[in-house]
Amino acid sequence: MKALIILAILTILLTIEPTSADLGTIQSTCKRTPYYNLCVSTLQADPKSANADVTGLALIMVSVVKAKTTELVGIIRSLKGSRPDLRKALDQCDQAYSTGILVADVPVAEEALTKGNPKFAETGMNDAANEALGCEGDFKPAKSPFTDKNTALHDVSAIAAAITRLLL
Repeated sequence: MKALIILAILTILLTIEPTSADLGTIQSTCKRTPYYNLCVSTLQADPKSANADVTGLALIMVSVVKAKTTELVGIIRSLKGSRPDLRKALDQCDQAYSTGILVADVPVAEEALTKGNPKFAETGMNDAANEALGCEGDFKPAKSPFTDKNTALHDVSAIAAAITRLLL
């Protein structure tokens, strides 16, 4: 009976905490990306990363790109009514994020990774990173009202692109 309880506890712990081998996969993958600490913390925050291979880690990062882009589209659209002085730049960012990233880049990357063609995923995530830089540039000479979120989107997109590059 005691052995069964210990076995049950070990099973639960192994499904909750990444093993050192899983953590090793995350760390070795993230070492080959431009933002190691952000990569590790982002992947470790997702429970699916515990058992993921490199393709799985890339898919997790693509989902983070999607979530951050969706959040930014909401912010942009809420600002359109209250900041008419920024309307042109907000419209450009909205178009780039809603159509460029959410309709094109993310679905292409997801499909490419799922079907084993990571080159298209890398291209899509590099494009997403460039869209974030472009959105920020639309506000020059000033900064956008969401510079920190543009930077975060750029960084996770660059990480996703780097991870997919490992699959080539």
